[in-house]
Amino acid sequence: MALTADWVIGGPGGDAPRPVRDRLLPAMPGSRLWGWLGPLIVALFGAFLRFYRLGTPHAVVFDETFYAKDAFSTITYGVERQFVDSADALMLGGNTQIFKTCAQAAECGSFVAHPPLGKWMIGLGEWMFGLTPFGWRFMAALAGSVSILILARVARRLTRSTLLGCLAGFLLALDAMHVVLSRTALLDVFLTLWVIAAFACLVVDRDRSRERLVAWYEGSLIAAPSRLGLRPWRLAAGLCLGAALATKWTGAYFVAAFTIMTLLWDAGARRSIGQARPYRVSWRLDLPLGVVWTAVVPVVTWVASYAGWFATDKGWGRNWAEATSSGWPYFVFSSLRSWLSYQKQMLGYHANLSTAHPYQSEPWQWPLLLRPVAFYYETPAGGCGASSCTSAILGTGTPVIWFLAVPALVAMVGWWLTSRDWRAGAVLGAYLVGWLPWFYFALADNRTMYQFYALPMLPFMILAIVLASGLILGPAPGRRRLVGSSVVGAFALLVLVNFWWLSPVLDAQVIPYGEWFDRMLFRSWI
Repeated sequence: MALTADWVIGGPGGDAPRPVRDRLLPAMPGSRLWGWLGPLIVALFGAFLRFYRLGTPHAVVFDETFYAKDAFSTITYGVERQFVDSADALMLGGNTQIFKTCAQAAECGSFVAHPPLGKWMIGLGEWMFGLTPFGWRFMAALAGSVSILILARVARRLTRSTLLGCLAGFLLALDAMHVVLSRTALLDVFLTLWVIAAFACLVVDRDRSRERLVAWYEGSLIAAPSRLGLRPWRLAAGLCLGAALATKWTGAYFVAAFTIMTLLWDAGARRSIGQARPYRVSWRLDLPLGVVWTAVVPVVTWVASYAGWFATDKGWGRNWAEATSSGWPYFVFSSLRSWLSYQKQMLGYHANLSTAHPYQSEPWQWPLLLRPVAFYYETPAGGCGASSCTSAILGTGTPVIWFLAVPALVAMVGWWLTSRDWRAGAVLGAYLVGWLPWFYFALADNRTMYQFYALPMLPFMILAIVLASGLILGPAPGRRRLVGSSVVGAFALLVLVNFWWLSPVLDAQVIPYGEWFDRMLFRSWI
């Protein structure tokens, strides 16, 4: 079943009332088999694009020079360690002896600007496949592939359409930036995975809690409030948000926004069944456990991600506040003080990061892909059938997706203002949470930023496109559905062609210089 105008507006003709169950719990598509099989097929297609030739180039690409080594140190020592100047060459030559030797363990601790979970995940691939390009990129490719499956499933739940769910996964599978970051050992694809997973868990929790509320409403003879249980899906969302925060600090924005969003959903559900003072009731019954699951649990998860740092004396600043007195209480408090000092140093690093970089960009440039990052560029001698050859990886998005997302997001603004549809509001809110905070850093701190910081916004751009596609398809059957299907199908085909055209500059294929230059959509891409 596709997203239809009847469901969007509220009933046949747009204003006819519907039973409470129909309003709060629209039916899911009929086939559970295709509800899983369709998204899995799309995810496998995306996985092929991410794993094929994953070890190419046999090089340290962009910031892999930090994360591949930090990850290997994390799985070896439990913390990040300083490495020798020739570490990149040693790794590529198969030598794992890349770390400095120090008289005291604490002297070799390495200051890092991000929490450790993403590096633990990269390191897991290195543990399985060795300190090789394939090894340090494996988990990023896996995270990107799983993200496709999750997005397809949550889009299906949002739209109650398996077809539109598969469209969401298809678009993410073919986004160039997502492909590049899924084939590179950086942290952003892990952050994006956990943000999508948290959002998906909250959408499932929204359905489950409404199911309990409707069951209470239909079976109760007394108009009294009802608690909604332990909410395990909300707890799962909190763990995912904690994992996002434990990967990059920018996960904190999603922790705050998703906590507020899900509590508003609870109050809205109570209002929909006619409970008196729904916001007061929700504040009393839903907020305490909700805050624990989506605010406290993420913080605990973030702190727990530093278990390796707490368990050893080899980490950066580990003994900064070592107490002169002996005994375990002093040791514990000293550890916490040292850890808090470390977090303060990390905050200072991010607040003062203003060093100019040739590929830096501003957040207002991101939606139009005006300044992507060149992750890799080499001019091999031969191999392309021309006098001048190029091998490159360009961290840009698929233009058709990114450019069409702009009007789709504008459409979501109009839809939310006119109908207060929760899906439009949720997609817009999540998109803005991933984007607007960067304006503060750009204007107040002049912070150095890059196009790929926009990756956590991408799933919500795609969800906006999918929701808009549902409106274009219209109610079935009819001429409008035929025309709408043609428009949406043509768009999907155009995305495929656009990705195919860009693909040689996404995975370091050796091509003639002229073909590389032709794929630079703007001169600012060079």
